[in-house]
Parts: sequence; structure tokens; C-alpha cells
Amino acid sequence: MPELPEVEAARRAIEENCLGKKIKRSVVADDAKVIDGISPSDFEASLTGKTIVAAHRKGKNMWIQLDSPPFPSFQFGMAGAIYIKGVAVTKYKRSAVNEDDEWPSKYSKLFIELDDGLELSFTDKRRFAKVRLLQNPASAPPISELGPDALLEPMTEEELFKSLSKKKIGIKALILDQSFISGVGNWIADEVLYQARIHPLQSAATISKEQCGALHKSLKEVIRHSVKVNADSSRFPVDWLFHSRWGKKPGNLNGKKIEFINAGGRTSAYVPELQKLSGEQAGKEVVQGKKKSSKKSRDESEDEENVKNVKGKGGKKRSESGGKKKTPVKRKSNSSDNDDDDDGEEEKEKDEVEETNDDKRAKEKKQKGGKAGNKKPPAKKKSPESGDEFEEEEEEKKVQVKGKKGVAKKVPTGRQAKKRVK
Repeated sequence: MPELPEVEAARRAIEENCLGKKIKRSVVADDAKVIDGISPSDFEASLTGKTIVAAHRKGKNMWIQLDSPPFPSFQFGMAGAIYIKGVAVTKYKRSAVNEDDEWPSKYSKLFIELDDGLELSFTDKRRFAKVRLLQNPASAPPISELGPDALLEPMTEEELFKSLSKKKIGIKALILDQSFISGVGNWIADEVLYQARIHPLQSAATISKEQCGALHKSLKEVIRHSVKVNADSSRFPVDWLFHSRWGKKPGNLNGKKIEFINAGGRTSAYVPELQKLSGEQAGKEVVQGKKKSSKKSRDESEDEENVKNVKGKGGKKRSESGGKKKTPVKRKSNSSDNDDDDDGEEEKEKDEVEETNDDKRAKEKKQKGGKAGNKKPPAKKKSPESGDEFEEEEEEKKVQVKGKKGVAKKVPTGRQAKKRVK
């Protein structure tokens, strides 16, 4: 996912290649979910003929300053990315746009052609990004609601300690809060806490001055280094947690076990041997950490086993008991630069498509008037449209009665039913 280093890399690419150039043509996607609050035609008219003066960033948001307002603003979401044709811009896996794909990409939300022929595009495959046209992006939400930028406006160690002492929530949840510090996302938070040897669930108010000093140092070093290498993860130090945290797979770092828990509503990787709860929370570590982790592992193993069984049989994604569908946990490789907070969205979309196809097949079968011979009637299934699992069962009974007499014998007995069969 794009965090501060990835968005800063995009800003620098625009600054190095586009300043002083006039916008000759623009194409804005007809996608109201991403293009926020303005029609594509009005957006295009506001850009054409303008000159790019500067590129700015705060937290995980970026905006392009033109020679006159309004200015295009970008909230990158989960897969937003800037591409400049012929220019190498740092990529991350979620952007999912390859060099061999059509240009501009079918996922392009804003395409700009400059007067010297250079072309740039903001893409978003997942459609969680927001592209806006604002008079002054810095003074309007969401940018106006952000806390100090982790790179440009870092807190001093004393300011950080003072701020932490007033917060009684978990430290990871706090540093993920964009109104506290802007630009820190899931992987940066995990990395910073690992290097500072602080447990993700440690209450911010209980962090010692020594721990705060370590946190301040690691926050500064992780962000500065990742920005220096243009967010190219292959150039991150080999001893960073970053290289081992993806996919929630069992692993270790320098011989020490990595575990996964939920902290701040996010899947969090940490090394229990090095990151221990302290103070009054020390005795709760087994309850909050290991028990949750082991329970989650059991659930995931069951889901994955079900998926394997189904794939082998070529069937639908159902549990062995034939009950309701169980959403499988999606496995991600170590190279997958993403968080798992939206995996449910992908699986939900797949399930909806499968259910729709099942309904179509059921309707086609009914229209044939029960020509299925002596086959058993399909199992009861809840209709996603009506929400009533009994309607479909009654329809099947009617079809069976109208069909062959052999099929009618399978209809539940009753005086009227018996007469009908005779």
C-alpha cells in the first residue's frame, strides 16, 4: 500500500519531470467513486492550458500546484499510483499496472498530456482512492485534518514523549492515527515498533522516556531511509522486519519467531521475544497476544483446508457440511506489498458472482419443466434476492408435480398430493 515513502516518490517524479510544462490535454475517468464531487468534463476544462508549478505532499496525500487554482489533489487509498510514460517511478504490488499493459491503463483515473509530449497518469485498480479538484488543498479536508507530517514536520523527542503521556490507547493504534502523525501506515508502524523493541499493544501513556527515545529514533531512520531509496523495498536493509512480515506466514527474523496479532484494527507483525509488554500490561501478554494469535491460526488453517478440498473436487466454496459459504483467508506471498484489511472485499465480490451464477442455473432448470428425470432435487439454498430460503423449495415442488409422475412420488405426502399423483 502507498504510505509516506511511496507517495513522496510519486511527488518527486512529478517535480523532476513536469514542472514548468503546460497541460495540453487531460482525460478524467467517469468514475464518481474515485473522482470526487466534480464531473469529468468540468475537471478536464479546469486543467487544460494550465502550467504545472509545483508538487506537494502531506502524509499520504499529494496535490499538484498549477499557475492558478483549482488544483488536482490525490488521496492514494490502497492502490493509487502515479505513472509517467518513459520515466521509472517506484511501483508497489497493489498498483497492478505493468509496463506491457495498454497506455494509458484501463485503471487510469486522471490522464494528462503535457506540451512537450510527456504523459502522466494516476491509476487506481481497487477504486479506494479519491481524486479531487480543490481551490486550496492544504486548507481543505482531508489534508487540513492531518497531524504533523512524519518527514517534513517531525516532533522532537520531548514533544513526542509529552504527547504519548496523554494517550491511553495502544501505541500502534496511535501512530497509525493520521491526526496524530501523518504518513505512517501499517508496514512503517510495524517496522518502527520492531526496531524500537516496543510491543504494538503497549499503552502509549506507559511508554518510558528511554522507549520514547528509541521510538523517535526508529521513526526518523525508517522514514528517511525509505524515502532516500525512493521506496524501493529491494534496497531496504536486510535485517528489517519488512522483508518477513507479509502474508501472515510463520517465520523468523534473525532466528526469532514472528507472530501476528490485531493492533489498532490492523494485522500486526511483531517479534514477541524482543517486543514485550511492560508495566501493568506485562501479565496480560499471553492473553492478548499468544491466545489471539493461536485462535486466528486455527481459524485460518480450517479455512485454507476447506479451500483445498473444494479446489480438488472442482466444487463451490462451501464447508464440508454443505452449509453457508465460508470466506477463505486469502494467502499472500512475501513479495505482496499489501495489508490484509480489504481481502474480504475481494472474496465477497467473488462469492456474489458465484451466487448469481448459481441462481441463473437454478432458474434455467425450472424453465425446462422438471426434465431432470429422477435426479434428486437441489439442496435448499437461500436466495440472495428474496432472502427467503423456503420460496425456492416450494417452487421446486411445483416443478416436480408438473413433470414426470415418477418425480411426483418424491413430493412430501399429504391427501391432496396423493390424489394428484393418482
